[in-house]
Amino acid sequence: MSRLHREQHLIARIGWLRAAVLGANDGIISTASLIVGVASAATASNEVLVAGVAGMIAGAMSMAAGEYVSVSSQADTERADLGRERRELSDDIDFEKAELAQIYVDRGVEPKLARQVAEQLMRKDALGAHARDELGITAAITAKPIQAALTSALTFAIGAALPIAAVLIAPHRFLVAAVAGSSLVFLALLGALGAKIGGATILKPTLRVAFWGAFAMAVTAGIGALIGKAV
Repeated sequence: MSRLHREQHLIARIGWLRAAVLGANDGIISTASLIVGVASAATASNEVLVAGVAGMIAGAMSMAAGEYVSVSSQADTERADLGRERRELSDDIDFEKAELAQIYVDRGVEPKLARQVAEQLMRKDALGAHARDELGITAAITAKPIQAALTSALTFAIGAALPIAAVLIAPHRFLVAAVAGSSLVFLALLGALGAKIGGATILKPTLRVAFWGAFAMAVTAGIGALIGKAV
């Protein structure tokens, strides 16, 4: 005898997971690239450390502000769409039933059954049915500005702290290699962790994150070396 159970789908994690992975990834790459670039200019270790900490603080604040503004804009758009849909339901409920039924027909449901489904769903929650099936707005993926901002800021700071820790540990002559090498390891682990939490295969996300991190640090190190020689 089978038992009904509530399934836990990974799509419910998409809001905070995207912000978390983006924040940590940006924290590691931007801070490590900054440190590598400054260190490549033959700057003293304490100055490299100051640059790294300043980059961590500025980056975390920037991530929080950017995510809040971006996700708030998405939330504003969702509210506007829901408001318009609410007015349309109030003005012409029959047209909205036909519109919802046609959505189900387009998905393969027979017209008569589609009409019945539309009527039953709208009887319970008309706006919710149209939000989900017409607009694609669901509770699992709806915009949450504060959650996104806090998650991004926190994970950026955590990611940025990793290359900064390498600065504190490594001798100055090995600073660039230590920061670059450890950051690539951290990025690979982050890619694997994000893939694991998101239910994706591990290899491709890991290689993708590590490759672009290495590219960013290489470019920054080259520019820092050129500037160091010029000045």
